[in-house]
Amino acid sequence: MSPIDLPVTVHSNNAINAKKSLFANIDWQAPWLCHLSQLTYLSQTIEQLSAAHNNSVNLDNTEHLDVVAGVLNIALIQQSDDSQIPQPTTKPALDHDRHTLNFVSQNVLPEGVGYEQFIGSTGNIPTRDNLHDLFNGSIWLTFPKTKAVLNYYHMLEISKRSDEQDSDEQDNQSNRGRVRDTITVFDENGAVLVTSNPSVGEALINFDWQGCLIAPRASWDNPKQPHADAQAAVYIFGHALLEQLITPRKPLCAHSVIINVDQNFFALSMPERIAFLDDALANYMDRLLSKEDVVPRHLSPLPILGVPHFWTDNINRDFYDDNYVFRSGRRRSK
Repeated sequence: MSPIDLPVTVHSNNAINAKKSLFANIDWQAPWLCHLSQLTYLSQTIEQLSAAHNNSVNLDNTEHLDVVAGVLNIALIQQSDDSQIPQPTTKPALDHDRHTLNFVSQNVLPEGVGYEQFIGSTGNIPTRDNLHDLFNGSIWLTFPKTKAVLNYYHMLEISKRSDEQDSDEQDNQSNRGRVRDTITVFDENGAVLVTSNPSVGEALINFDWQGCLIAPRASWDNPKQPHADAQAAVYIFGHALLEQLITPRKPLCAHSVIINVDQNFFALSMPERIAFLDDALANYMDRLLSKEDVVPRHLSPLPILGVPHFWTDNINRDFYDDNYVFRSGRRRSK
């Protein structure tokens, strides 16, 4: 299937043009996007959609399916074909079965049904034609097991709190509680530091930017030129953070977790790395979210443009002298 053969609903010319301009600002060569699954297909499809004239885009009259949902569904199928494994599924919670993931129009979400409940009970991911949901879908493609774990804990928490609030309040941010707050912060703004050198992770936890980002700079992996001798890399998980990085700003800060690996991790291909990491991260989040005292503060702040190779200016050490961005911090008690 060619990149712009998209099964989508017919839209007006103005609506299509608006979507094209919306996606045209994505720099698909940005280092923080290099780990995304099906990156070549997504980038070619979205770029061609953004650049194409209205009459050169094949828009079938498929009911309840929009542009981004159609692109992501094709990527799901291609990913399954490439890896020769079944398409990813939800993690069953409560009395719900396991469901194969599928992207659908936001219009399919029934009134009064929460977003996370709908995903957990159907496998359908409501998707709008915007950058936020494009990046959300790209993370579902890249880390499907971890996203399913997050949805699973949403479902458990919704069930626990169902007697305390009306169903239409359950997705209200102010009523979510500590577990769902932690999920939401990581889901929207998370990153994963993967390292074979535990001191790098400890330095991040302790706000020791010298020990994490500056002194070991030579051992950090370059996303555009991965190498087996690297000892540290960051992979962005938060889809809202990816959206914000359309216009990079130095103060942008991820909320990160640390996954320690052996050196063999860095000898893997990128798809192999991500498959390994999805398993490891899903297990990590399962343990973290099951803790009685879990709160968003368990996630370590990481100024994302300070990651070596993410931003040209950080090659200069004085980039890290900005105390507003690279702050000293007080760590949580253990």
